[in-house]
Amino acid sequence: MSLEHYSIIESTLREGEQFVNAFFTADQKIRIARLLDAFGVEYIELTTPMASPQSARDVETIARLGLHARTLTHVRCNLEDARRAVETGVNGVDVVIGTSSQLREFSHGKSISEIIDLAHEVFAYLKTQNVEMRFSTEDSLRSDPADLFRVYGEVDKIGIDRVGVADTVGIGNPRQIYQLISELRSRVKADIEFHGHNDTGCAIANAYAALEAGATHIDTSVLGIGERNGITSLGGLVARLYATDASLVAKYNLPMLVEIDQTVAELVGVDIPFNNYITGYSAFTHKAGIHAKAVLNNPSTYEVLKPEAFGLTRYIHIASRLTGWNAVRYRAEQLKLNFTDTEIKEITEQIKFLSDERVLTLDEVDTILHNAMRAKNGEPMIESAISKD
Repeated sequence: MSLEHYSIIESTLREGEQFVNAFFTADQKIRIARLLDAFGVEYIELTTPMASPQSARDVETIARLGLHARTLTHVRCNLEDARRAVETGVNGVDVVIGTSSQLREFSHGKSISEIIDLAHEVFAYLKTQNVEMRFSTEDSLRSDPADLFRVYGEVDKIGIDRVGVADTVGIGNPRQIYQLISELRSRVKADIEFHGHNDTGCAIANAYAALEAGATHIDTSVLGIGERNGITSLGGLVARLYATDASLVAKYNLPMLVEIDQTVAELVGVDIPFNNYITGYSAFTHKAGIHAKAVLNNPSTYEVLKPEAFGLTRYIHIASRLTGWNAVRYRAEQLKLNFTDTEIKEITEQIKFLSDERVLTLDEVDTILHNAMRAKNGEPMIESAISKD
């Protein structure tokens, strides 16, 4: 299945607002919306206007910003919610209702037939309002497939734009997602949206499997924030698609990911994880000698993503017992210090010896290199903290 024709529904301002540390002000929501729009996401999904009066005002404000991205709001499957959503001026209304036995029993208490009747009522109204329409089942992976396909078939006959599959508790794996989306693709004409939670660490893989199976829209949030462990990460999905074929994400302003991740991390009071896709502290850092040598000769040996595509640079870590002499030579060249291979190897052994004794900083390694050059030229040494332990 081709992956070329897909859209991102960026849900930081809906799903992301459900993150435990998220308390976005109106101005912060506008800031995030503008960043996501500049990045190039096709859709921005907003919290239901039924949540609170301020939520309604925020939806109305963002819907009027004149963004390139289409605005959506996410509401329950009832006529009152749908009418209020349309009043906000959004481009589309995302309707959702639980279909698993758990949610039907303990949440809304409706049967599958009653769910279908509700959907007919809501979409009969929405079809007159010139908005995009999506119907999603909540807790799809724990719903009876026969119930799912019955509901999807009925709403597809109405002529809605998208049907949504939601792995609400993150229980699915890529094989299950692929099978479900593939079967759904054979049954409906509408586009297919996938919303995957990350409770078991499969959100990105599941989103990719959904695309492979024929899904057309993927829900993401910045840093993957959301209810509990969150959903598919915007940067993580981009990384997965870039690794498959860089042209798949050429439509997005990739260098903006750094600012987007940093902004949202600051607003919700968390650090960007050290191993975060693309923007993490160590994402493009190489330490082991054998890795560093190969990367210096050809970056693709140990990099499936090109840091420069995201406005970043790789870092060769040399203040370590694992460092290799090629990496030390590279650092010396950056500092415009000229040594023979033999001299570099001797300096490398000194770095390794000191690293066995204690943690070194890059500044201290630079001092070692500068002092080696001064010794070579018969000049006085630079005073160093290394000798003061």
